[in-house]
Amino acid sequence: MKLLFLGDVMGRAGRDAVIARLPALRAEWRLDFVVVNGENASSGAGLTPAHARVLLDAGADCLTLGDHAFDQKDMLTFIEQEPRILRPLNYAKGAPGKGARLFEAAGGRKVLVAQVLGQVFMKRPFDDPFSAIEPVLKTHPLGGLAQAAIVDMHCEATSEKMAMGHFCDTRASLVVGTHTHVPTADAQILPGGTGYLSDAGMCGDYDSVIGMDKAEPMRRFITGMAKARFSPALGEATVSGVYVETDDRTGRATRIAMVRQGGRLEQSGP
Repeated sequence: MKLLFLGDVMGRAGRDAVIARLPALRAEWRLDFVVVNGENASSGAGLTPAHARVLLDAGADCLTLGDHAFDQKDMLTFIEQEPRILRPLNYAKGAPGKGARLFEAAGGRKVLVAQVLGQVFMKRPFDDPFSAIEPVLKTHPLGGLAQAAIVDMHCEATSEKMAMGHFCDTRASLVVGTHTHVPTADAQILPGGTGYLSDAGMCGDYDSVIGMDKAEPMRRFITGMAKARFSPALGEATVSGVYVETDDRTGRATRIAMVRQGGRLEQSGP
C-alpha cells in the first residue's frame, strides 16, 4: 500500500496548501490512504466541523487531532457524527469520539489508524500512551485484521516518540510524531519493519514561529510580556509529512520518504 501522513495543519495557510496540493499528490503518487493531523487547522487551535469537511473533501481519509482536540467546542458533538476524525486514545475517559479505528482502503484492504498523546513536557497529565496503544495493536495484527497500521504519536519529546517507535516495531507500519511543527530528518525503517519519523512537521508557513506570526511570540520571548493573541502566519505554506510503502502480506514498511511540497523548505518526496 502507498500511504501518506501529513503533519499538523496550521491555520488558513496550512488548510489552503493541503486543499490545493493533496488532490494532485493523491493522483501523482497513486496513494491508497491519507492521514492528516488537523488539530491546529482552525485559527491555530483545534478544528471546526467546516474545516474538517474541507480537509476530508480534499482527499484525507482520516483526520487526527491532539491535545487541542476540543478547543473548538463544536468538535465535542461533531466527532461523534464523523467517524473519520480521531482524538487521542489516552484522552480523558469521558471524552467523545474514538482514538483508534479500522478504515477500509482501496481494494478492500484495512488500515488501522491510532493516536496517542505523550506525557513528557506536556501540560496535562494524560494516561500512559504505551498502555493505551498495547491492546489496540494486539487486537489488530499486521497481515491479519489490518494490512497496514499507522500510529500518530502526538507529543513534545523526541525521546518519547522514539521509544514509541521501538515499542510498536513489528506491530505498526508507521509511527510518526506530531505536535512540534518542526520536521525531523530521521525517516527510517526500524529493524522490525516499522517506518518511523520523529516529527512530520507542519502544513503551514515556515516564515513564522512554529506557524504563528512572528511578532507576538518574539515579543514574549524578548520582554516576557504579552500584548496580543497569537495568530497563524499567512504566507505560502509547505505541506510536510511522510510517505510510506508497505507490503500487504506483512504490513511492514518497504520504503519511506520525507515529504515537503511548496513554501520555503527544501522540496522532497518519494
